[in-house]
Amino acid sequence: MSVQELFITDPPRSVEGWASLFDHRRLPVLADTAGALAELRENEDAVDAHMLADAIVNDPLMTLKVLAHVAEMRRGRDGGGAETVTEALVMMGVPPFFRAFEAPLVAEDRLASIPEALEGFRRVLRRSHRSARFAIGFAVHRMDHDAGVIHEAALLRDFTELLLWLHAPALALEIDRRQRAEPALRSAVVQREVLNVELVEVQHALMSAWRLPGLLVSITHGHARTMTPQVRNVMLAIRVARHSSEGWDNPALPDDLREIADLLQLSPEPTARLLQEIDAED
Repeated sequence: MSVQELFITDPPRSVEGWASLFDHRRLPVLADTAGALAELRENEDAVDAHMLADAIVNDPLMTLKVLAHVAEMRRGRDGGGAETVTEALVMMGVPPFFRAFEAPLVAEDRLASIPEALEGFRRVLRRSHRSARFAIGFAVHRMDHDAGVIHEAALLRDFTELLLWLHAPALALEIDRRQRAEPALRSAVVQREVLNVELVEVQHALMSAWRLPGLLVSITHGHARTMTPQVRNVMLAIRVARHSSEGWDNPALPDDLREIADLLQLSPEPTARLLQEIDAED
């Protein structure tokens, strides 16, 4: 059976229908992650959890796989679960990790024959990476003890969009085509037209089904009832990453700057410098 035959072309009618199509055990990972883990596997005895975490930390799909695997492994056990990848890896141990994630599927290979879909996937990934960099930068400035979870929340904010490009590229391309033709068209509207659901609904169904950490889920929720500093941190990081994706002259950025300055308790000028410094870290 070819990869193309496995693509979703007929969208389910419900959130539950969409969520049932994804299995965290079958998620592909980024090519860079697969390569880094293969190198570490060659010298497994010298590897520790922090080295593994460094290889995984910028891969939202591998992050999901690890957190969901540990949550499944600890189902029914007493004690708290892992809130970050590093904590999850410490709970697992290095040899069990390599046994659980031997020869992972590679995301880029899946879309190799559809270059426009691969570029769409990479575009979302770049946005996720920038959001995560801003989020951790803000969290470190605020000396937030949950900085690791905040980084993960920003990194995972668009994971269902990544899954859509990987598993339903024709549908993702149709959404992209409509939004390019009508830039003012809201994402939620076009998603309902093409997919019958909004991706954020599928995301929270999957996070619940995969038993992801409660703090991560609450911070990631785009419609959180309580706007905690952690939620503001992530939301503002995502907003500034989106608004500055084509440069720093977007008319929405002055409002972002004022809100970020308030969050960080800085004046506008140092806040603007901090944003530029964070963006230059790539």
